[in-house]
Amino acid sequence: MTDLTAAALPSLAANVSVPTYDRSAVRARIVHFGVGGFHRAHEAMYLDRLLEAGHTEWGLCGVGVLSFDAAMRDALAAQDDLYTLVTTAPDGTSAARVVGSIVEYLFVPDDPEAVVAKLADPDTAIVSLTITEGGYGVDDATGHYAPRDEATLADLDGATPPRSVMGLLTDALRRRRDAGIPAFTVMSCDNIQGNGHVARAALLGFADRRDAALSGWIAENVSFPNSMVDRITPVTTDETREAIASEFGIQDRWPVRSESFEQWVLEDAFTAGRPPFDEVGVQLVDDVEPYELMKLRLLNASHQAMSYLGILSGAHDVHEVCTDPLFVDFLKGYMHDEAIPTLRAVPGIDLDAYCDQLIARFGSEAIRDTLARQVVDGSDRLPKFLLPVVREQLAAGGRIDHAALVLAGWSVFLEGRTESGEETPAVDSRLAELRAIVAQDPASLLDYAPVFGDLGQNPRLREAYLAARASLAERGARGAIAALAG
Repeated sequence: MTDLTAAALPSLAANVSVPTYDRSAVRARIVHFGVGGFHRAHEAMYLDRLLEAGHTEWGLCGVGVLSFDAAMRDALAAQDDLYTLVTTAPDGTSAARVVGSIVEYLFVPDDPEAVVAKLADPDTAIVSLTITEGGYGVDDATGHYAPRDEATLADLDGATPPRSVMGLLTDALRRRRDAGIPAFTVMSCDNIQGNGHVARAALLGFADRRDAALSGWIAENVSFPNSMVDRITPVTTDETREAIASEFGIQDRWPVRSESFEQWVLEDAFTAGRPPFDEVGVQLVDDVEPYELMKLRLLNASHQAMSYLGILSGAHDVHEVCTDPLFVDFLKGYMHDEAIPTLRAVPGIDLDAYCDQLIARFGSEAIRDTLARQVVDGSDRLPKFLLPVVREQLAAGGRIDHAALVLAGWSVFLEGRTESGEETPAVDSRLAELRAIVAQDPASLLDYAPVFGDLGQNPRLREAYLAARASLAERGARGAIAALAG
């Protein structure tokens, strides 16, 4: 067994690919907030490929903001910022690569000034983000900037030095403006429709409250490209570490395992230059929206569709429900009858084939993704993935019965127990508030404006939701799905 370090790379097993570029020559011109599993399986992997191709000016500086990011700081520090990425194909075969694109890591609580200085450095050209759907502070119902987290609110009140993502970006951009340094690009890689637009609304919303003139300068000088990102990446567990150690002989404190499928569609709009992303498989386009709507409303919304009902029925893993004919038919019904009618044509994509591919990806037992991972912060995810489908279907007179059953399943899930009495894995920043609502009157959940806006007042949605709740109470999750199909 070999501890992962730079010095150990030559001694790793032959079935492990390692960097051959000189990492000491890499310039970290991209600063990334949110160095979690997805980033390391996706953007960091693409940049590792670019470095292998000789583009050594496009390395990464990772930034951790939250207290639990200290664990990532410590893991990367012990391993010279290296980690192992293991990708697994649907047939179960795996490939391992030590990724070397992260060459620096900064932890905001340690030294916020160092982070601002890195962002303000003229060499920094891109700031990328995976700060989760709820990390932007933009209200789903209104589109207005309405942050709730303590760090952002403290920064808005004038805390110095700043400690929130938007506070750090704003401070750095002020320094760049004042020094005559061109602005960097802000590149969101989160699963949000119009993620570039959302990042722009968040940063301008923050800056406007602190300095209206600076907000105007940001609006004119900072680019916010939209993107669509896709790669199923389960949370790293001790089982993951043990499996990678056994299969590849690497003792890695924080490896990441993902599916072999990868996709990144990126709007080609950058303020201060960009890597040649197209050389390593990134699809650069003028309009990302058709691709992102496809992914958000088919893949991400299907995560919500399978998870609440699956958990209520006693399932724990994604492959359990996605190899179950009852759930597969339910997911296909949602995709074909409700989601696809809301999509535009997607250049180069056969939507029927894409749906079949999704079911195959979901059904891969080798990935061992969990339903619990997919329902974290459901009150942020449902408005971004599922509710836009409902809104458009209602406007067009289309079907909403699959989506209504999902929403009813979410409300039962919030009550706290599965059909067998097991506690539901509910993790949500609004959990106490949501549970109080459903405990008093499940029907009033649709009145909760932070999630539903005015959509919950639609009589047809209310009728379908209440009918689905009744079906779940009478038949359970599997029975309600079967009744829908019958």
